[in-house]
Amino acid sequence: MTHIPGIVITGASGRMGQMLIKTVTDSDQARLVGVVERAGHDWIGQDVGTAIGGQALGVTVTDDPLEAFAQAQAVIDFTAPEATLEFAALAAQARCVHVIGTTGMTEEQIAALEPASRHAVIVRAGNMSLGVNLLVQLTKKVAAALDEDFDIEVIEGHHHHKVDAPSGTALMLGDAAAEGRGVKLSDVADRGRDGITGARKRGDIGFHAIRGGDIVGEHDVLFAAPGERIVLRHLATDRAIFARGALKAALWGQGKAPGQYDMVDVLGL
Repeated sequence: MTHIPGIVITGASGRMGQMLIKTVTDSDQARLVGVVERAGHDWIGQDVGTAIGGQALGVTVTDDPLEAFAQAQAVIDFTAPEATLEFAALAAQARCVHVIGTTGMTEEQIAALEPASRHAVIVRAGNMSLGVNLLVQLTKKVAAALDEDFDIEVIEGHHHHKVDAPSGTALMLGDAAAEGRGVKLSDVADRGRDGITGARKRGDIGFHAIRGGDIVGEHDVLFAAPGERIVLRHLATDRAIFARGALKAALWGQGKAPGQYDMVDVLGL
């Protein structure tokens, strides 16, 4: 059994944290060896199985990530940007594969992952699902095939607890569209309109965020020209798709050379 990779889950009490714990414990390809929560959290010192309302799993929730990472081969991290940067340095120190599903990271924060990636494998993606990553590739191809007569708008919807906008997936799609057109997203992104904004600028890529109820994740990429529209769509109805993708990334990263990778690499797209 010891040859099966040991996985640590950070942010154990969150929606994704709990889904990841279930996904890893249900898998015959990985072992749950640690769970991490922030200092002072009510779960610290408890068995994580009983903390989430189930049977004991023999894994105690800790606020010491380095101690947890030291006994693992991979860390799966869907937390917050500042925490992810801290975890990246510690995962590199422990030579763990670091799977990052954290969204809302700035360009500067993403660049700050570079030192850690010299020592360990980092797999980072705004979305871990197979369907979304296929959508990213399709978006790039369609954007490359159509000229600027087609306006591009990315529309995303999530539950009312989500704290960042646009979503990481929406930005992945925007990046793909910009790459297809041979431009930088930062030069053409239009993230919101309110009031008298004037006419839409030709070549811009627009973003719109919907927040409501328990929407897991909905993403449309609209290509609109006079007389016709093309819509590429992905609807997520179960958060488990992200957890399964993250576990796949953690397993894929075993034995890979240090560096930064994404789900396109993991899925061979």
